[in-house]
Amino acid sequence: MLFGRHKNKLPTAAEALPGRGEPEFGVPDRHTVLGNPLTGPYPEGLEVADFGMGCFWGAERKFWQTDGVWTTLVGYQGGHTPHPTYDEVCSGMTGHAEAVRVVFDPAKVSYEQLLRVFWEAHDPTQGFRQGNDVGTQYRSALYTHSPAQQTAAEASRDAYQAVLADAGHGEITTAVLPAADRPFYPAEAYHQQYLDRNVDGYCGIGGTGVSCPVGIARTDG
Repeated sequence: MLFGRHKNKLPTAAEALPGRGEPEFGVPDRHTVLGNPLTGPYPEGLEVADFGMGCFWGAERKFWQTDGVWTTLVGYQGGHTPHPTYDEVCSGMTGHAEAVRVVFDPAKVSYEQLLRVFWEAHDPTQGFRQGNDVGTQYRSALYTHSPAQQTAAEASRDAYQAVLADAGHGEITTAVLPAADRPFYPAEAYHQQYLDRNVDGYCGIGGTGVSCPVGIARTDG
């Protein structure tokens, strides 16, 4: 994840690579750790949430290790280029962030608890980077799937900003945006559950050490 022609400015829709109408590759049928299908349709009662927090290899592992998560898959989201490849995303000319799609059972883990994993596992104040990983693809982002998720995400951001400021950290740069008009494109098969298949693989994410006040961030929506 350290290689590629990094960019520090998001392209406009007119500047972005054109992409393609269909994906160039498929994804595995099942999760190597959880054993469940990677793509939908998912069983009734499960919910979907999308998180961008830097290198998606380490980010995905954080979520598959969380009780109540049914499956995870990594991909590209938030940009303009349809069905991009990894090389295209690394060029900085798609506008996409590396993202993790998390499918979870809300009877076992709440969206607010997943937000706590998100905030504590990376530094949301770094803009177009995460640690040594530099470029727009490594930005922090939350792509929400319902008004309730949007409300909870915004509340958690505001609550976490307060405790980060008290600890001497800067402003959160995380985008909180509806997923409806920001399609999620699954990444190539070799990226899926990468750190399960490559136990000594690179993981570029790391938190601030500041705990997220989940109870403050929780909503009843």
